[in-house]
Amino acid sequence: MTNQTTESQVTPAHLTEKTLLKPAIQAWKFFLNDQGRSPYTVKSFVADLNLLDSYLPPDKTIGEITLKDLENFTDWLENKRGVPCSPKSLSRRITSVKSFFRWLQNGAVLLVNPSEKLVQRTVTSPLPDVLTQEEVKQAINTAAAMRVIDPPDARPYTLIKLLLETAIKKGECRDISLNHLSVEDPQNAYVFIRYTNPRYRYKERKIPLSESWVEAFNEYVAQYEPEERLFPWTARRLEYILEDITEAGGFNKRISFDMCRWTSVLSDLVEGKEPEKIRQKLGVSKIQFREVRRKLRTLAKQQGFEIEDDSDTDSETENE
Repeated sequence: MTNQTTESQVTPAHLTEKTLLKPAIQAWKFFLNDQGRSPYTVKSFVADLNLLDSYLPPDKTIGEITLKDLENFTDWLENKRGVPCSPKSLSRRITSVKSFFRWLQNGAVLLVNPSEKLVQRTVTSPLPDVLTQEEVKQAINTAAAMRVIDPPDARPYTLIKLLLETAIKKGECRDISLNHLSVEDPQNAYVFIRYTNPRYRYKERKIPLSESWVEAFNEYVAQYEPEERLFPWTARRLEYILEDITEAGGFNKRISFDMCRWTSVLSDLVEGKEPEKIRQKLGVSKIQFREVRRKLRTLAKQQGFEIEDDSDTDSETENE
């Protein structure tokens, strides 16, 4: 027996088919917040429905809205509003509309869902660029060589090795404080990824670090003597360090934070790490991870790896 609250149980009783759109949107906002949805998700969904409200006549009730109204609305967004609407934004707005009317139907406010046959616009974002396994070795060896030049510089190795081990984003890397690191025991070292904004606490995570990274870190600290942040430079300066590795290694692609992030979790997938652990390492939601996992499987197959199809797991996640 599940203890999850169904949509019909939480749909406000005061809503009827004669309710105007704006108060219905407000009720849906309360529902989304009660369900613990991300503040940004709620803000986006409500903004999308407010656009619909601004498009339709002000006296039109939710029971009077038809499929034709919604089709005209999407055509207006795409071609007549006068404001650019990217395919991704249009897809999300259609999703918002469908979710809203499905909620009303499930709550028995509407007998017929006018959005049921509204055509969804699927958007497939391009696959990210990644390093092959040989290129990873090449990048690591290039950065390692910089540790023994005159003068020696452990910073490039410390940076790229950290990115390839942890899959952290550029902003997360820039914000790491020295007290977020636990390196006293090199065999059990880790980094805490923390957020000062409470909204992002769900992204916080603890990621293990290798002994080889700790060794390079100690060299780096002796050379640069950071006091508070691990890397006391701007994000742009850190990008320049990755560009130095790109140039020194003779790469025909530019090594970036995003490339290292995807390469890191692609290696995890190829090595057989559980999808849930990969998701936690990335610090993304289960919904976000569905697309990430599909892209990772495609990338792995492109590189010649046989990856077990876990589409059943995808379906389970979608139903959560």
